[in-house]
Amino acid sequence: MSNAVDHVAETLMLREPVCGRTRVVAVDGRSGAGKTEFAHQLANRLDAPILSLEDLYPGWNGLEAAVHSLRGILAALAVDDLGTARRWDWADDRPGELLTVTPGPLLIIDGVGSGAARIRPFLSLLIWLQADDATRKSRALERDGATYAPWWETWAAQEHEHLVREQTAAAADIVIRTD
Repeated sequence: MSNAVDHVAETLMLREPVCGRTRVVAVDGRSGAGKTEFAHQLANRLDAPILSLEDLYPGWNGLEAAVHSLRGILAALAVDDLGTARRWDWADDRPGELLTVTPGPLLIIDGVGSGAARIRPFLSLLIWLQADDATRKSRALERDGATYAPWWETWAAQEHEHLVREQTAAAADIVIRTD
């Protein structure tokens, strides 16, 4: 995967910022595709912060609400302001502390929905990670085990509906297979 990380980093640095002074790269894909691992490798390569949509999803039915929150954060960054939203407190299943994103040269967004149509005007680069269904499910359940297992079908249906409507994979600048 390091070759793919290098390619994305090099491509991103050739792109102009379109979110104010911030070059924003979205790492999107279905659950278990490898988004978080890829985002962390890219962040290490670029010394860039990551905004994880897992901090914004308000529970297991919150994909669309997180996209709305993300758009608000990016709209603020685009005018060189602080982007803010409430983190989701997964342990207590309620809104948590305030999350603040500072304008800067780079921002990596990790999560399903980060490449939604209403987010794309703020993106310098959209990456789509792809893996077969069995690999994705195995990875996701290995990672989050008993917490995720009862919600797999709920989340998968939400992802499917969102991604069919948004056509994120087709809009991606770079598609990477991770299986």
